[in-house]
Amino acid sequence: MRTDASILHADLDAFYASVEQRDDPRLRGRPVIVGAGVVLAASYEAKAYGIRTAMGGGQARRLCPQAVVVPPRMSAYSEASKAVFQVFEDTTPRVEG
Repeated sequence: MRTDASILHADLDAFYASVEQRDDPRLRGRPVIVGAGVVLAASYEAKAYGIRTAMGGGQARRLCPQAVVVPPRMSAYSEASKAVFQVFEDTTPRVEG
């Protein structure tokens, strides 16, 4: 018996920062850092300045003083993640997460 299988690997890069930009239109197009002491996520605009996840907050702010630093909102990220997984579950019967 032959089965055709497809595998989708979804890496939601800059996810926390993207949720922040989605929820606050003033942040769209601006460098956004989620987390102050340690960078939990950086928007693509912030990454253009060399900011990376797990970087110290002080170093990140030196690289991009104009970045908007926001506190993490884990419940918002959890809800957004559930919505993404719902799309997957609506598409295929087998989803690993």
